[in-house]
Amino acid sequence: MLSGRSFVAWVVLSAAALGGCAGAPRGIIGELPTESIIITRRRPVRPPRRVVKPPAAFPADWLKTATQRPWRWIVVHHSASESGSAATFDKWHRARGWDELGYHFVIDNGRGGPDGLVEVGARWRKQKWGAHCKTPDNRYNDFGIGICLVGDFTKAPPTPAQLASLRTLVAVLSDRFSIPSARVIGHGQAPGVNTACPGTFLSRHLHGTLCPYLTRRAQLARR
Repeated sequence: MLSGRSFVAWVVLSAAALGGCAGAPRGIIGELPTESIIITRRRPVRPPRRVVKPPAAFPADWLKTATQRPWRWIVVHHSASESGSAATFDKWHRARGWDELGYHFVIDNGRGGPDGLVEVGARWRKQKWGAHCKTPDNRYNDFGIGICLVGDFTKAPPTPAQLASLRTLVAVLSDRFSIPSARVIGHGQAPGVNTACPGTFLSRHLHGTLCPYLTRRAQLARR
C-alpha cells in the first residue's frame, strides 16, 4: 500500500507521462463538437416586410375637393410653350371659347411659376370633367385627370423638380382612385388622337420611369 508521500509522487509521475494536466484536456476538447457547445446557432432572420412608403407630403387640396368624380385615367400633357402657368393657359383656353382652364393640374417650370409647383385648377376643385383630351367617345375628358407640365418636351426634358412633382402627384391620384399604371398615359396615346403631346422627352419618362415605378409600387402594396 502506498504511503501519502508515495501516492503524491505516483500522481505526479502519471501526469507527466500523460503530457501534463494542460496537455490532456486539449486533446479531449479537440475531439468534441465544440462549435455546437460554445456557439449558439442563430435562427435565420426573416427579411422585414417591405412596406410601400406613401409619397412625400402633399397639399391637402390635391384631394380635398367636392364629391369625387369616378376618375379612371390620368392623361399627361405638355404646354408646348417654354413658359406659362395655370393663369396663362386659362386665358388661352377661354380665348378658344372654352369655359375655363381645360386641365385639372399644371406643373410649373420656373418660367411663369415656381419650378415644380403644382397648381390646382378650378376644374379639379369642382370635380368637373376635363377639356384636354378629345376622343370620339370623350371618355378621357369625362373620366380622365388632365395634368399639364409647362414646357416644350419635343426640344428638352422637363426640369427635375417638375418630374419629382409629377411622380408624387400621380402616385397620390393613382392611390386615391385606384388607377393602374396602364391607365396613366400621354395625350398622344389616346385612341384617335393625332398629336406629339406630351413630347418625346416626357413620353420617354412616362414609359421608361414613371409607369414602371407605379407598377412596382402597386406590386409591393399587394404583398
